[in-house]
Amino acid sequence: MKNNVLSLLALAALTACGGGQDAEQNTANTGATDTAAAAPAAAPAAAAPAAGGVTDPQIAHIVVTANQVDITAGELAQTRSTNPKVKEFAQRMITDHGGVNKAATELVTRLGVTPEDNPTSQQMKQAGDQNVSGLQGKNGAEFDRAYVASEVTYHQGLLDAIDQTLIPGAQNAELKALLEQTRPAVVAHLEHARQLQASLGQS
Repeated sequence: MKNNVLSLLALAALTACGGGQDAEQNTANTGATDTAAAAPAAAPAAAAPAAGGVTDPQIAHIVVTANQVDITAGELAQTRSTNPKVKEFAQRMITDHGGVNKAATELVTRLGVTPEDNPTSQQMKQAGDQNVSGLQGKNGAEFDRAYVASEVTYHQGLLDAIDQTLIPGAQNAELKALLEQTRPAVVAHLEHARQLQASLGQS
């Protein structure tokens, strides 16, 4: 439920602050790009539990906050990294997550839904700020490994949250559809980050 969203960003912050952990990723060598439809390879096996207590306005705020967290990290990577592949990945995160936020904002405006701040989105922002703060103390290859490791953790957690909390909790059909349409991009981002992590670990 909500704890899935909270833990994903807390873990991302810890990963970045603790340096890039080059965890083995057996699925990293799929050859998929961040535009490939690789959903079956990265989808969690566990069935999604019910998401009681999460309202559509809260989900809307969680979505916007989650995307903004990754945009902010990507913007830092654009200025701090000197690795062309890392900079390319970061720009893709800025572009894609910005696009989701634009679509979400347009949808809730059209539906007359006001995104509602909530403890989940507040803690997500706090964890995202901690992540960026930790990354700011790193440079060069150390920064690249830490940033990409945090992106792997972030996107796996975001995927779990989409499957287990956001889609099951969404009551509005259009909001649910937006989340379902976003899921393949999150999977593709995760696979891209895993591949990038593997390549950085070998450099």
